[in-house]
Amino acid sequence: MAEQPRTRSRQKKKKKSGLKIFSVIILVLILGAGGYAYYLWHTVQSTFDKTHAPLDHEVSDKRSSKASLENQDPISILLLGVDEREGDRGRSDSLILMTINPKKHSMKMVSIPRDTRTEIVGKGTTDKINHAYAFGGVNMAVDTVENFLDVPVDYYIEVNMESFKDIVDAVGGVTVDNDLDFNYDGHVFPKGTISMNGEEALAYARMRKKDPRGDFGRQIRQRQVIQAVINEGASIKSLTNYDDILDTVSKNVKTNLTFDDMKEIQSNYKDARKNIDQIKIDGDNERINGIYYYSVPDTERNAISSELKKHLNID
Repeated sequence: MAEQPRTRSRQKKKKKSGLKIFSVIILVLILGAGGYAYYLWHTVQSTFDKTHAPLDHEVSDKRSSKASLENQDPISILLLGVDEREGDRGRSDSLILMTINPKKHSMKMVSIPRDTRTEIVGKGTTDKINHAYAFGGVNMAVDTVENFLDVPVDYYIEVNMESFKDIVDAVGGVTVDNDLDFNYDGHVFPKGTISMNGEEALAYARMRKKDPRGDFGRQIRQRQVIQAVINEGASIKSLTNYDDILDTVSKNVKTNLTFDDMKEIQSNYKDARKNIDQIKIDGDNERINGIYYYSVPDTERNAISSELKKHLNID
């Protein structure tokens, strides 16, 4: 598809991002470039140590034993984009579960709609899945996602969504194929191949109401930008910007991945980024006691669970 001209806004606005894209920060590092990135990691190990925040449990109840990164066992990573609010921990405004199978050279990426109605594990209530983080932090969010999809969450990455523009700019911008002509937040997004800086990519990922597909259209754009940033981060031209990327990581990321884990993943799992399967969760909109929910039938949930278990080599 031929590249179409872009209209870039020159306005500098400082506003809170309602961003749904957040995984890019770590994914660029653990699934991106090789030797030079490794050298940078080695020089800033103390920076990554600051991001480390273990879960309450080391091994998921959904596994008989911990997955071995050295042996290239398939793993899962829950990506949480957190909308932090003054005076409380905020909510996980975005949830994406990724499974990575290095021997199949593939990844699966499941966007979980934030209004999905499910049991909140540890709270004893049924509510929107994104409320789990508000009630009990990352541990409750992980437990709730594990229960919803019946698969283990080996690792999590929690990212402050305010950091997204910085990471896109740090990799030199992104290019995507846009399937919807729209304007949003002062930016113009024509159909076709478009290139965006951080501010534009933020707006591209946020828009929902002008898309006839609603939140699902937004999820498509989120995943497009995630994949684009992974690809940009893996290119030679981005290597000179790793100091900017690392600075963004240190300020905005929490994860139970250790520095050694990251090195193992970078060495043994990076080729999986070349084959990403994006999975949509089908369900129905409904109101219960005046509250809007997204309800997922058991048949749909079980089908996705089976697909993820197969990818993780779990019986």
